[in-house]
Amino acid sequence: MADWVMVLTSANGVSDEQVMQALSGVTSDAPRRLSDCAVDVALRGARPAVALAGVDVNFVPAENREKKLLIADMDSTIIPVECIDELADFAGVKDQISEITEVAMRGEMGFEESLEARVALLAGLEDGALARAYVERISINPGARTLVKTMNDRGAYTALVSGGFTYFTEKVAADVGFQHNRANVLNMADGVLDGTVTKPILGRESKQVAMDELCAMRGITRADVIAVGDGANDLAMIEAAGLGVAYHAKAALKAKADVVLDHSDLSALLALQGL
Repeated sequence: MADWVMVLTSANGVSDEQVMQALSGVTSDAPRRLSDCAVDVALRGARPAVALAGVDVNFVPAENREKKLLIADMDSTIIPVECIDELADFAGVKDQISEITEVAMRGEMGFEESLEARVALLAGLEDGALARAYVERISINPGARTLVKTMNDRGAYTALVSGGFTYFTEKVAADVGFQHNRANVLNMADGVLDGTVTKPILGRESKQVAMDELCAMRGITRADVIAVGDGANDLAMIEAAGLGVAYHAKAALKAKADVVLDHSDLSALLALQGL
């Protein structure tokens, strides 16, 4: 039986020529085409050093590939923006908040501290700005709906767990098809943000706690989880999951993830599971 599976994925497609290039000098079974954008190859022995321009090359264990729980970050993962940065634009403080966001995403500032500092800058913003931000600024990243629908259809549980805000996770989860969502709650008074967030804040460690709670609820283990995110706030759940995926991610997360996706859309998470 194979020890590892090499998975080649790219949003622009994986050609037969690229597959043959990846297999040069490699002892493997015949490649298996999963889609125009994904191919997997069962390997025996050590993982080879393979690099292909414009293609993500990842190695996953041959055993227990298909997972029973998907846990996903939202901002810059399922959607292409950071919701708090978009709210900041409406409040006229985008530069200040974006700077704090970047520092936090690189892991140079604690998430809880950074979130409180950013939310404080939103004080006075009317609730209508949240509705406008969702309608005007939020879209769904390619492959997200296919990923979630396929896993739901195959009996897995899908959860959106974000350091962002419930106002957005509830809507995105309903749109994409996630069965569960949790995030932080923005506090309001008379339809205006008061500059605070309900505690305890859902941050890096809280995401791992959420994952463990969902595992217990489903009667599964961490080995049955595929987790995906893009920033330092996702680090704990990415390291703890059976398969941790860094999606178009910051360097701090790439260094710790099992899988790095720079050239693929989110449907690549299905290929990683052999689907």
